[in-house]
Amino acid sequence: MKVTNHLRNFSNAYDVLERTFNNTYNGIAIVNLDGNWLKVNESVCDIFGYTRWELFNMDINNIVYAEDLGVHEKKYEDLISGNIDKYRVKQRYFHRNGSIIWVLIYVSLVYFKEGRAHMIWQFTDITNRQRNQDKLKLMLSVAEEQNDRLKSFANIVTHNLRSHSGNLSLLTDFIEEDFSTIKSNDNFQLLKKAVSNLQETVDHLTQVAKIREIDSAILEPLNLFDYVEKATYNIIALAQNAEATIYNEVDEDICVMGKPAYLDSIVLNFLTNAIKYKSEDRKPIIEISSHIENDFVVLKISDNGLGIDLNKFGDTLFQMYKTFHQNEDAIGIGLFITKNHIESLGGKVEITSEVGVGTEFSVFLKKAS
Repeated sequence: MKVTNHLRNFSNAYDVLERTFNNTYNGIAIVNLDGNWLKVNESVCDIFGYTRWELFNMDINNIVYAEDLGVHEKKYEDLISGNIDKYRVKQRYFHRNGSIIWVLIYVSLVYFKEGRAHMIWQFTDITNRQRNQDKLKLMLSVAEEQNDRLKSFANIVTHNLRSHSGNLSLLTDFIEEDFSTIKSNDNFQLLKKAVSNLQETVDHLTQVAKIREIDSAILEPLNLFDYVEKATYNIIALAQNAEATIYNEVDEDICVMGKPAYLDSIVLNFLTNAIKYKSEDRKPIIEISSHIENDFVVLKISDNGLGIDLNKFGDTLFQMYKTFHQNEDAIGIGLFITKNHIESLGGKVEITSEVGVGTEFSVFLKKAS
């Protein structure tokens, strides 16, 4: 009676193991040390597209992608010699339909009662995951290439601007030497100031050309009101020509953590864009304000210009080479650079806009303590 119960229990346990083997989601195969498949479950057949009979009667290496034929070799030797008790590899195979599939394989060594060693191979189809990783790598490669192109462009521009601004500075010095009375001329003094500001901007652009993550330890407290005032002064001729009115309502005592070159570029770019994309139906009005939100200072730049169709362009607004209006001067780099600078300072930018009404950018910058 006891023997019968033991046999029945053994039979039940075997049935459970057999059902588990055959119905598990992942592919499982028992393979001898010569690489011959002794037993496979249905999931292995589903992964490769072959029937059990076809798998048993083929050399598995015939469907392995050529470049992946040797991926098991070193780990297999360590497994057989006892240095490791299991290993994992990624390997490409040809599916029966001709497509290439990626399979993650776990291999372990087991011994049956007879003392013969066999391997348990567990298969997981990771084709979709691998394709997504490959797409991501490609996108990162393209982004890196675009970044390199942008850096080269910026270096060329800043080099040329430095040469031209230096020539302008020398010319104003020569004029002063030749015409001593011109020092009292208001227009000449404005010209000198403009040349000085240009040289300062070129110095900043040289730093701006190197877009990179900034260590928060080297950020410094900067008075936001002063930077808005300076940017407004630097575009005064552009604003007057467009008959634009600029209101600086930024708190005079508020400071943000930043880098002078970056903050200059951020404010200047938003102001010039507000004028560049003005509506022909009304005179431009640009309002700049600030408020505190948790650990950030929010700088708002609002205009009554053309506006942007966010339903159409919202997802690509800050991408490189994207433009949204038929402006001949637009090349689609300004907003891309500006967003990078903001994020390099540990901040972010948000936008609300309505076509024909205007646009408001909200720039979040870390508050100085």
